[in-house]
Amino acid sequence: MMISPKNTGWIEVICGPMFSGKTEELIRRLIRAQIAKQNVKIFKPAIDDRYSEDYIVSHNKRKIKSITIKKADEILKNCKDSDVIGIDEAQFFDLDLIGICKKLAKKGKRVVVAGLEKDFQAIPFGPMPQLLVDAEYVMKVSAICMKCGDPANFSQRISSEKNQVVIGEIDKYEPRCRNCFEI
Repeated sequence: MMISPKNTGWIEVICGPMFSGKTEELIRRLIRAQIAKQNVKIFKPAIDDRYSEDYIVSHNKRKIKSITIKKADEILKNCKDSDVIGIDEAQFFDLDLIGICKKLAKKGKRVVVAGLEKDFQAIPFGPMPQLLVDAEYVMKVSAICMKCGDPANFSQRISSEKNQVVIGEIDKYEPRCRNCFEI
């Protein structure tokens, strides 16, 4: 049972591997807040240009209007009157995102963050590990392993790029279980 705070803000984190439904869950929560007539602002990193500049878009093409930003500190400038702040692909932001989320929660805002908690080498990714520690609510979602069909918690890079950040889809990544994941 989830008890919702009444007199404070909080941080919610949705994490998991690629193709696990993180963005889909983020969109679901934010649409519910909009239906409740809460003022919602949604942010995505400029580096994530896979589907749209003006929307966060799930792999199954569900979308919601967003603001594209280059740095996490732009969030504070764009959400003064907001009740709920949504942040997608949080792993791509710098560590300033941690303090920004904490500051917003302290101001009574509901902050909903989605992202990969580990990269293609299973190494903690960007601000996500600390956000997991600071969050009041954490939802870890899994995908389905593309090799064996078991629950998948890893993002296997299938392309040859070596950089930590490589934007891609099913052409560069596939979800894998622990047994099928290869470093």
